[in-house]
Amino acid sequence: MEILKVILSSLLSAFTIFIIAKINGHKQMSQLDFFDYITGITMGSIAAELATELEKPLKPLMAMIVYGFITFILTKIVIKFPNSRKYINGTPTIIMNNGKLYRKNMKKAKIDLSEFMVMCRQQGYFNLEDIQTAVFEYNGQLTILPTSKKRPLNPEDVKLSPEKEYIYTEVIMDGRIIDENLKRLGLDTTWLHTQIKDQGYKNEKEIFLGLCDNNNKLSLYKTDNELD
Repeated sequence: MEILKVILSSLLSAFTIFIIAKINGHKQMSQLDFFDYITGITMGSIAAELATELEKPLKPLMAMIVYGFITFILTKIVIKFPNSRKYINGTPTIIMNNGKLYRKNMKKAKIDLSEFMVMCRQQGYFNLEDIQTAVFEYNGQLTILPTSKKRPLNPEDVKLSPEKEYIYTEVIMDGRIIDENLKRLGLDTTWLHTQIKDQGYKNEKEIFLGLCDNNNKLSLYKTDNELD
């Protein structure tokens, strides 16, 4: 009888995690941020307790549902209010740019020089001179923009001297203007609205994602309700 209870509790635990994962999407399986990481560990521990708790399985079950609900709510908050992302998930940190390493930003990201070098080598960059910009993302991954001469299909092979490239900055996300990023680029909403209309849109509500580079080149991606 006790073995049967363990089996049933284990099935209930697995089913509950499956349902919560479906509700919250596949983010935890592909890309963990700090909160997802903590939640994943906690829910795994609670699920193990639920599988072996024969006397009062309701307590760990309720705890799992509460953690799943919190994750769901925070995900909705981040989507609806993009500015809250930096408080919940954190913000990207520039570790290296134009050949300069930022020690303060490394401390902020909680990584040391050795870890940074390992991350670079893992992406195939053994020479820091091949890196234009390196950004430590809030999910713990390092994003690298190579120098113009080290992009795929090396321009040096065909004797080209391409212009220096820069990382694009998000100025519109989910139909909302990100004022902070606009100001950092030295731009304002008046300029942005003019650009939006010049590209055939009525306003930012029609735009899913808007990206702008240091040369004020704006790329807009419209909002589609259905997949093509």
